Amino acid sequence: MADLDALRSRFARALDAARAPGSGPDPAPYADNLLARWQEPQRRYHTPAHLTAVLDHVDVLEEYADDADVVRLAAWFHDAVYLPDRSENEERSARLAERALPEAGVPAGKTAEVARLVRLTVTHSPAGDDRDGQVLCDADLAILASPPSAYAAYTAAVRQEYHFVPDDAFREGRAAILRRLLGLPRLFHTSYGRREWEATARCNLTGELEMLSPGGEPAP
Repeated sequence: MADLDALRSRFARALDAARAPGSGPDPAPYADNLLARWQEPQRRYHTPAHLTAVLDHVDVLEEYADDADVVRLAAWFHDAVYLPDRSENEERSARLAERALPEAGVPAGKTAEVARLVRLTVTHSPAGDDRDGQVLCDADLAILASPPSAYAAYTAAVRQEYHFVPDDAFREGRAAILRRLLGLPRLFHTSYGRREWEATARCNLTGELEMLSPGGEPAP
C-alpha cells in the first residue's frame, strides 16, 4: 500500500523545486487531483504503488538527470490518464500536465519538458543525449528487473487491467510486446540501469515469453 501522505509531500517538493520557492498556489489540491487519478478503479498495476516505485527509481538515478525534479513531475503525470482500452493515454496525460503545471506556477519551459517526457513513455526510446528522458524511461521500466515474486505480481496486475481482452488475444499481444523489448539493443539507458537491471530484466522477459508460448504454463 502506497503512503499517500508521503506522496503528497514528494509532489510538493518537486513542484516547489520546479518553480520559484514559495510561489504559486498550494500544491495540495494538485497532488490530490493526481492521486485521485492514480487510484481509479480500472487500475491494477498503474496505481500509487507504481508511482512510488518510479519516483524511488528516479531518486536512485538522480545523478544522471539534468533536472531531476522535472523528471519527478513527469513521473507524476506519465500515467495520470490511464484507460486500458484506450491508446492515447500518454498524449492525454501530457496535455493534462500542459494545463495543470502553468496554473501551479511552473515556467513554460519546464512545463514543456515535463510534457515531452510524458510523451516519451510511448516508446521508452530516449536519444543518446537525452539525460532526463533516459532517467524517466529507466525508472519506468525498472519493474522489469524485479525479483521473481514481484515480477509475477506485476504480470498478474497487468493481466487484471486487461481483463476484458480474451486470453488468446492477450497472450498474442503481450508476447509481441515482450519480443519487441527483447529485440532492443538495450532496455536501459543509464549506466546504472545497464549494470544493475539489464540482465535480470532480460531474464524475466524471456521467462514470461516462454510461459506465453504454446506448451508453456498458463499466463497469470
